[in-house]
Amino acid sequence: MADDQISVLVVEDDADTAQYVRTVLERRGGMAVTVVHEPMSALAEVARAQFDVVLTDIQMPGMSGLELLDELRSRAAGTPVAVMTAFASVDYAVDALRRDADEFLVKPVAAATLLERITALAALGRQRRAAQDPHDVVLAVGAHPDDVEIGIGATLASHRAAGDTVVILTLSSGSVGGDVQARRHEALASAAIIGARLYLHDFEDTRLDPADGLITTIEETIREVQPTIVYTHSGHDRHQDHRAVRQAVEVAARRVPSLACFQSPSSTIDFRPTRFVPVDGYIETKLRMLEAFASQTHRDYMDPELVRATARYWSRFGTGSFAEPLETIRAAAMLRGTAGLVAASEAMADEHGGETA
Repeated sequence: MADDQISVLVVEDDADTAQYVRTVLERRGGMAVTVVHEPMSALAEVARAQFDVVLTDIQMPGMSGLELLDELRSRAAGTPVAVMTAFASVDYAVDALRRDADEFLVKPVAAATLLERITALAALGRQRRAAQDPHDVVLAVGAHPDDVEIGIGATLASHRAAGDTVVILTLSSGSVGGDVQARRHEALASAAIIGARLYLHDFEDTRLDPADGLITTIEETIREVQPTIVYTHSGHDRHQDHRAVRQAVEVAARRVPSLACFQSPSSTIDFRPTRFVPVDGYIETKLRMLEAFASQTHRDYMDPELVRATARYWSRFGTGSFAEPLETIRAAAMLRGTAGLVAASEAMADEHGGETA
């Protein structure tokens, strides 16, 4: 898709209406149109990509368009949303506007009107993004579903609260650890809790190899999302997939300004963090992210008390009551939302008689 091409997500359960909207916007407007037929698929698309406009029907099975609007406001803040209905009811219009819809359209919508309104909304959305303060784009790369979340779930939640874009790249569906489809749905549900975009690949579990497509896949994602910060596994880890991902990321992210490594349950005693991200206020969000991985609740590292205790322990090297540790590989810019980390790093270096990265 060209950088200036308008991207539209259409949520419409009627196939004829969906085709009409697609035809008008693509052929007459030159837009890139993604069509889904129910709200949960729409949320999956929003987690995967950024759209200039979302156009949704109101009457749909499972979740109404107005309920979807509420979800979009929390997961894709700032994206203009237009709602359509075949019922020209004042009550519908009032309810839609109360829920902060940007446009209310009554079916059938004339082609010229549809094109005019969507074009105007796309311009509005781009103005909103341009007016926002500059934020970081964070890419968190993990080998399996739940790797990133257990390592830096609270840190990612704090990035989102600061207005940063968060993208999670998971390279294997984790077939050795459970049913692939279940794990994919869990990963999507967890990412949605903080409004992160999720890229999920299906490299063979336990056989990840930097030379077997990992580097290329990570490079492609980096070109697409243009991250300013990348997080990934530490090289000090017993799991071969974790080490492979770390090696691949170090090559693929060579031009990204900041690169740091998180702690996994399989990290060795050689894991030596040099940054301690204060995550007070985000531990419960992390626990909700981990709770989404229902198939993995039998694993001891998913125990909420252990998660809290681990974050409490690492806070002794930083500020606040809870922290997540990072090995810093490269820090051309200070990580957002990490006030006091430099002093904490220096203190740890003094304690261990070494230097920080």
